[in-house]
Amino acid sequence: MFSYILKRSLVAIPMLLGISLLTFILMRLSPGNFLDTIRLDPQISEETIDHYKTLYQLDKPVLWQFVHWIKNLLKGELGYSFYFNVPVSRIISDRLFNTFILSFASFLITWLIAIPLGIAAALHRNKFMDRVIQFFSYVCLSLPSFFLAMVFLFLASQTGILPLGGMYSPRFDDLNLLGKATDLFLHLVIPALALSLGGIASLQRIMRGNMLEVLGQQYILSARAKGLPENRVVYSHALRNAINPLITLLGYEFSALLSGAALIEIICSWPGLGSLMLTAVRSKDIYLVMANMLLGGVLFIIGNLLADILLAKVDPRIRYEK
Repeated sequence: MFSYILKRSLVAIPMLLGISLLTFILMRLSPGNFLDTIRLDPQISEETIDHYKTLYQLDKPVLWQFVHWIKNLLKGELGYSFYFNVPVSRIISDRLFNTFILSFASFLITWLIAIPLGIAAALHRNKFMDRVIQFFSYVCLSLPSFFLAMVFLFLASQTGILPLGGMYSPRFDDLNLLGKATDLFLHLVIPALALSLGGIASLQRIMRGNMLEVLGQQYILSARAKGLPENRVVYSHALRNAINPLITLLGYEFSALLSGAALIEIICSWPGLGSLMLTAVRSKDIYLVMANMLLGGVLFIIGNLLADILLAKVDPRIRYEK
């Protein structure tokens, strides 16, 4: 397993370089320039703009600029945000935790609800419980997450039970620790639910199909014929094999933790990386875009590697080395 992880890590390096180079070229080929915003500010002189060009090699060819960015990246420098006028690492560190809270909450809600629902639907196939769960799934799959977010915000405006967007209340700093946790939780409810419902519906249907397929296998019939308790047959034998395809999906879910909530963050005014990425693209803030894309690529590779490792641990039949 160690040699497999090492090989995957080495293969990830050219993949990340390719993603970064493609992003850099596309940003430079699109109309406009990331220094145009600075030129609109009368307080910034042309000498300052020339200083930025020299500092970040912006007067050199595109490929040379990319190589210069890679050199700075190896030194731990992600570049400078011309739109926010601060280093990129500072902006990402400020927003990273916010997006992680929202995405991780949605991740937990989705998996902790979808797996039991899928098992229950499979065990009660074509019965009332199964039909109710499938109806819920069809409804949630047909409604986009951004539409659900707007509906929840409208209901919150009519009832006043939940906050109307944002991450904190104006009086957040004056609250005690329990009050701060409660305030954050209330602000988290709407965006987390809007993100989770579609995932719950999709994951539940996959889990149901996997369980139905496994429950029809011969070894399940043999286990029941031996007189094993039904709970042991379902959770020790059937579930262990039905969960394997979902572990692969777990890797993709991990990679989407910091990138899958962009539209919801914008609608719910959640100060995360999703809204930051939109601002960076619209303002042609190339180094901020590069940092976001690189972070997403790293999470994608780590997520898939973790999924492969979990598959090998859960299923002893899977081996990556001879």
